[in-house]
Amino acid sequence: MPKFNCTVQDPNGRYVKSSVTADSMEKAIFALQNKGYIILEIKPEKERTSLSSLFSAARIGSKKIKGHVLAFFAEQLSTLLSGGVPLIRAISLLGEYATDKNFGPVLVAVARDIAGGNSMHEALAKFPVVFDHTWVSMIESGEVGGHLADALMQVAKYVKSKEALKNKIITAVTYPAVLFLMAMGVLAYFVVGIVPTFEEIFNDFDIELPTITKVVLKISHTVANHWFLLFMIFVIIIVIFRVLISTPSGRKAWHKFHLTMPIFGNFISNIYFEKLLSNMSTLLNSGVSIINVLSVMEESFAGNVIIKEAIVYTKNEVASGKSLSESFRKTEVFPGLMTEMMLMGEESGRLPSIMETLSQFYQEQVNQFLARFSALIDPILIVGIGSIIAVIVLSIFLPIFKMSQIGG
Repeated sequence: MPKFNCTVQDPNGRYVKSSVTADSMEKAIFALQNKGYIILEIKPEKERTSLSSLFSAARIGSKKIKGHVLAFFAEQLSTLLSGGVPLIRAISLLGEYATDKNFGPVLVAVARDIAGGNSMHEALAKFPVVFDHTWVSMIESGEVGGHLADALMQVAKYVKSKEALKNKIITAVTYPAVLFLMAMGVLAYFVVGIVPTFEEIFNDFDIELPTITKVVLKISHTVANHWFLLFMIFVIIIVIFRVLISTPSGRKAWHKFHLTMPIFGNFISNIYFEKLLSNMSTLLNSGVSIINVLSVMEESFAGNVIIKEAIVYTKNEVASGKSLSESFRKTEVFPGLMTEMMLMGEESGRLPSIMETLSQFYQEQVNQFLARFSALIDPILIVGIGSIIAVIVLSIFLPIFKMSQIGG
């Protein structure tokens, strides 16, 4: 049975170095807490230093955890803390019974760090792939303000909202994507498999082919005989594109195109605005200062240079004494509705609730676009792909009609 060395503070306030034997770290922690000890440090008597154990430790927290798992963890931990269960014991318990095999070791490591003297937000910050900056900031605010259980419920609400929006987007694009891929497969079969067969028949009759048939046959030859070259050209284009957007100017131009592209630009912008406002509202309601909120948002929007630079500018302006609404307006990135509503929130002292209302507005805009997109994209794809197939079929049957006339 493993042995663990520990430094604890007994009920009389004395610091004691001791050891405990238990099946696991969690059971050792539980045994010490049941005796009334405050654990300052605990570690196995002999640390494993084998190569496999080092790789195993490095893998912990390297994979993202599904949103519903994180939301469940936040809710359950909040419930346990509200019921009087000690923090370390609660996290250890949830780690022991975690359904996600990648999440359990993370919680065990978090409990170990807290037992070693770290705060919860410090322990979570060691796993940035699992717990993002919003998580860490909200937990830190809950710890400082003494309302960790409430902060965890706020975190659960934040995760659920983000997960719901992601699921709506996935649902809206899955069917059109599957339909498009299947249609491309059918087209490829027509062009490469069926058209060449009819070409041999046409050559036997030695007739003058219609222009549309010649075009389809040319495309068929190109795809069948030069597919590898076409594939390499496609790969080269992708590589050149990735090199261009890896440069600061190219990345900025690409991210600006995201926000201004026809049809989808407004949709993407609304997603960013909803995320910004909902996250800021959640953090402000949790007691995080406005500067820290903007710092968290700066990291959260690293995926879009335009939005990130606007947030960095806003943070610097607010730090110098300017209002949030005025700073946002000066960036010329955020819409006038947002800045004016923020101004009203600042004047009335209801900025977090105004932001929450705004986030709901932009979420509704996103939902409306997804509903319209789902309603329109299916018939557009069906008509478009059907038209292409009709052209291919027509290119085959026109010569057949001509041959039948010759035969008649």
